[in-house]
Amino acid sequence: MRMSHRLAVLASIILVVSACGETRGERALSGAGIGAAAGAGTSAITGGNILGGAAIGGAAGGAAGALTKPEDLNLGKPLWQR
Repeated sequence: MRMSHRLAVLASIILVVSACGETRGERALSGAGIGAAAGAGTSAITGGNILGGAAIGGAAGGAAGALTKPEDLNLGKPLWQR
């Protein structure tokens, strides 16, 4: 599979699992999940440590989710609340 195909698959997966949430906790949790998936995927593609990439991505995504407000970035209700 070519690199561009891998990136397209990774982007599709991230978009499917993305759900911002309405509360700070929901946003932190979904951000951590998205970040972990992106970090693990990027590490797998580049040949790095997958667990390390997931940990760094999860921490960054969780922090970003916790620090943003719903009006900063609002993608609607989480999938589990629809």
